[in-house]
Order: sequence, then C-alpha cells, then structure tokens
Amino acid sequence: MYVRSCFRVKVLAMLAAAGLCLFAGPGWSASQAPALGKQADNPVVQIVKEFSPAVVNIDVETVSRRSALPSPFRDDPFFRRFFGEEFDRFSRSVPMKGRGSGFIVSKDGQILTNNHVVEGANKITVTLSDGKTYEANILGKDPTFDLAVIKINPTADLKTLELGNSDSIEVGEWVVAIGNPYGLEHTVTVGVISAKNRSIHAQNINFDGFLQTDAAINPGNSGGPLIDMDGKAIGINTAIIPYAQGLGFAVPVNMAKQIMNDLVTYGKVKRGWLGISVQALTKDFAEAYGIDAENGVVVGDVFAGSAAERAGLQRGDVIVSLDGENVKDVQWFVNQIRSKSPDSSLKLRVLRAGKSINVTAKLDEIPDSEGQAAGDGGADLFDKVGLGVSKLTNELRNQYKIENRSGLVVVQVAKGSPAQAAGFREGDVILEVNRKKVNDPSDVIGAVRKDSKLAALLVERGGRTFFVTLKTD
Repeated sequence: MYVRSCFRVKVLAMLAAAGLCLFAGPGWSASQAPALGKQADNPVVQIVKEFSPAVVNIDVETVSRRSALPSPFRDDPFFRRFFGEEFDRFSRSVPMKGRGSGFIVSKDGQILTNNHVVEGANKITVTLSDGKTYEANILGKDPTFDLAVIKINPTADLKTLELGNSDSIEVGEWVVAIGNPYGLEHTVTVGVISAKNRSIHAQNINFDGFLQTDAAINPGNSGGPLIDMDGKAIGINTAIIPYAQGLGFAVPVNMAKQIMNDLVTYGKVKRGWLGISVQALTKDFAEAYGIDAENGVVVGDVFAGSAAERAGLQRGDVIVSLDGENVKDVQWFVNQIRSKSPDSSLKLRVLRAGKSINVTAKLDEIPDSEGQAAGDGGADLFDKVGLGVSKLTNELRNQYKIENRSGLVVVQVAKGSPAQAAGFREGDVILEVNRKKVNDPSDVIGAVRKDSKLAALLVERGGRTFFVTLKTD
C-alpha cells in the first residue's frame, strides 16, 4: 500500500526532474529536498510497476446477422412479413470482434469490467500482462450501471487491484488510467479528477454520478481501472466524448462495491422496487394542479400490491423530495430507486391536493418479469432490442404527425440492434405488445411471460398496421 506523501514534495520533485528552476519558500532548505533521479519520488512509476499486472485486456467475439438484400428492402417490415421465414435466407452471420479492458479483483480470477465490453459476446478471451490468455465466462452483468464481472480459471494466484473509496476522492487529485486503447496493450495515462457526479444521458449511456477525468481515455480503455495515488481503483473507465479532449468518465468504484456480490452470487443485481410509473412535472401540469414546485415527478400508475400502494401513494401525487433531497428530474428519481436494495426504506415528500405530506415506503425486490425499477417499468424489453420509446405527448404528435392514435412512439433505434434489423424506424407507433395495449412504458409489465423469449409488437406507420416479432434474449 502506498501512503500519500506530502503534495508539495511530490510537485517539487516532478518539477525538478523536468529541469525547472525552483524557488524555495520560507522554512525550506536544500537538505529537505528529496533525492532526485529518473524515477525518484515518482508515484506513477511505482503504481504502474506494482499494479499493471492486475490490468487485463479483453477480446470479445460476437455474431451479427447481416442482410444481403438491397437497402430499400432490408428494413421494410412489409417485405419481411410477406416472405416470412424465407427472409432469413437473405441474411448471413458475420463475426464481429471488439476489445476492452478490465482488472482483477480476486486471486482466483474474478475480473471487473464494463457491461458494454462483454454484452452479447459469444467468446471472451482475457490476456494477462505476461501474455498468458484464458477464456472467460460472465458471472453477472448490470446494464443499469454498465458493470460486469467475468471469471477466468488461472493456474496460480493472480495479482489483484484493491478497490478504494471513490466517495473520498477530491477534485484535483492525481489519477492513473491503465487500459487497452485501440489495441495498444497496457497503455498508461495520467491526469486529475476534473469533476464528480457528472450526468450523461445520450445514446446507450444513461448514468448519474460519473467521475470526470482528463487522463486520456480512448476506445478500448472501457472497463479498465482509474487508480489513485494510493494504488487503489477508485473508478472503472467507461465513457468518452469523442469530439473533445480531456473528457473521460468513470463509474465510481463504490457503486461496483455495492453490486459485485449480487453479480457474482445471483448473476444480476437485486434492486428495490417502488411500484409506480412516473413522468416529469411540467409547468403546465403544475399550474393546472395548483402546485408550487419547479421540480418533481408525477405519479402515474400505482401497481397493485406494490410498496407504493402499501405506502398510500396515489395517481396524480407529485413527489418533490426523496430522503430529504430535492427531486431533480425523472432520470434522477429512477436512478435513486435503482440504487436502493430491497427492504430499504424511503422517505418521500409528496404534494397532494395542495397539501404537503410525508410518506415512508419500504421497497420490495424488483420482480423478474418486470425487470426495471420504479418509473422504468417495461423499459427492459425495449433496451434489449435497441428501441428508445416515449409516451405520446402533444409535442411528439406534432413532430411525427401522429393524429388520433394512442401508443408508444419510437424516438430512437440503435444501430445494429435487433429493432433496426426488424425494420423499426423513428416515428413508428407501438400499439400493442403481445396483444396488450401500451400507452406508457410501464404498460409492458407482464406483457412478456417470464419463460418467453419472443415478443409480438403491433406497429402503426403511415396509417397502416403490421406485426413485428422480436427476440427478447
């Protein structure tokens, strides 16, 4: 373990090693200066030597179905429906490869990485710093916080990287990133913690609480560790903004600590479930309901037998604070619920009929068939197939020219996803899932049987309806 040395001594040593002239302040003498050499008092060198063997490269292989049909036909659901199973004759399996990073957290070969590094992988190969390779299997993964634990079976105990305390890290502290950017194995970059609690809601990333760093992070660094000057992992490098420099993001390691045991034991995270659907509190809604609040979430459905029903929550309630903290927006509220474990107690401040009331709810465990936390019911199905959907609002009706129709509007189709392969387009309206009408993402709850791997969606486009069957596994 490395003990943090005096910051002033480190900086003086680094500057002196770079050949810069130093001016001693009061009380500082030359005899107090550290011995300077190529590597003297450089904690980064020592960290890399000591802990680089705990960082691994991860190679994944997946199989993607590609259509050989010309462009106008490959995404046409009418063409697909007309030819039925014959459509598959025009598709072929194409092997795809990807790379990422990870770090060893147990001597027997448990490795922490990002979920998106191993998602959908048919084969995972781990390469250690000494060049040895092992096939790995997934012990558990969590798309919500983009974390996964994989396992190899080494012939001897492995070097591990200890998990630090990401809550105690401060903005401005030095950090080291080690990973596999663009296949350049065990690349080391250095920077500082630029900010904490950053939120990113874009494409497939939907997370609040990132650590931001200016240590260079590139594609392939995903899953690798962000290490503090004590030689402990305080983050898992996850995301970048590709058109910018010095903007990298890491999942705080304390988040991983909370869920790793569940991932290893159950293969998933056991999360608390409140049992409501929610939507954003708009100015128009607040004015219509006579609510004096700018931020909050409006309760839609309250599911029978849920923690919310037992606590007395009602449709139309406006939740303005959770455990004493003001509600920021829907995503913040959903993430707060997601981060709680079953049997956790929540204290909610609710506005109802012009009065403020306090409600305490004891969370249940999220049902397997529902797959998501409060306010996000049914989203699991759409996430799996690569669809972004939304309730139909007046704004969306105008944007997509949808009249006299209820349902869920498709606002995003992920590239390379099953939904794109099935021909979904932005602006499509999903009317039913397995014959169940859907007007809110939470309506999908219970529409897909637990033992089923298929979902039949009734879709409307341009005044015509058609069915699309999607695999949900």
